[in-house]
Amino acid sequence: MLVACCSLLIIMKNFFLIFQKEFRSYFNSPIAFVVITIFLILSGYFFHGIFLNFSTISFQVATNAILARQNNQLNVTEMVVRPFFDIISMVMLIMLPMLTMRMFSEEKKSGTIELLLTYPVKDSEVILGKFAGCMGIFTIMVLLTVPCFILIGLFGEPELGVVLSGYVGLFCMGAAFISLGIFASSITENQIIAAVLSFASLLIFLMMGYSASFASESLGNVLKYLSFMPHMYNSFAKGVLDTEDIIYYVLFTLFCIFLNMRSLESKKWRG
Repeated sequence: MLVACCSLLIIMKNFFLIFQKEFRSYFNSPIAFVVITIFLILSGYFFHGIFLNFSTISFQVATNAILARQNNQLNVTEMVVRPFFDIISMVMLIMLPMLTMRMFSEEKKSGTIELLLTYPVKDSEVILGKFAGCMGIFTIMVLLTVPCFILIGLFGEPELGVVLSGYVGLFCMGAAFISLGIFASSITENQIIAAVLSFASLLIFLMMGYSASFASESLGNVLKYLSFMPHMYNSFAKGVLDTEDIIYYVLFTLFCIFLNMRSLESKKWRG
């Protein structure tokens, strides 16, 4: 029992040290500041457009009796909250590859990957530490969008359940995006190639959902399940926490981490 506890403490120590190193490294370079700034600018721009459109329609309905009868159920949740979550998820698809592209590519190019693999740490500790460090930056990005929903709450009555489930969906989707991006970074030493591979892979999974309508019913259902977006749009953004959708993102994340471990092992075999 004592040996198991000591082993667990060592694992947690190694994990925390790698997490701390990765998290700090983002702020030792302009990457974190640039990515977070662009993410907030894009999210804020689209939020402004969505909210302005809702405000315009609300004003028109309030001053026109005919429009009031046609739009007697203006809903800030349906017209602002859900579209905004959809926009954030699309911006994530563009920005997260920029966060993950340096994970292993930079280590390979600088030669420090050789030292890292010879340290008394497990591959799983390295991968999970880097994953957690990137998730830390992503968490800051997402939490900085909270003022948008506070503003919605000041001028409307959004459903709190939809907002909370939407954030759960964003974190699940972000974990999947990051795990795929880290895997892409582990198979090349060029950061640009890693970013392009990550973005292209995410785009393919996105397009699967749109391609489902052109396939047979059975194949279409498979494509919809494999695509990221239906799980977000049809469940989390509607205020539904479906275990099937959560399991999908968890399994996808674990699968990419598994592939990453195999990638590091192949590096050891090749010497």
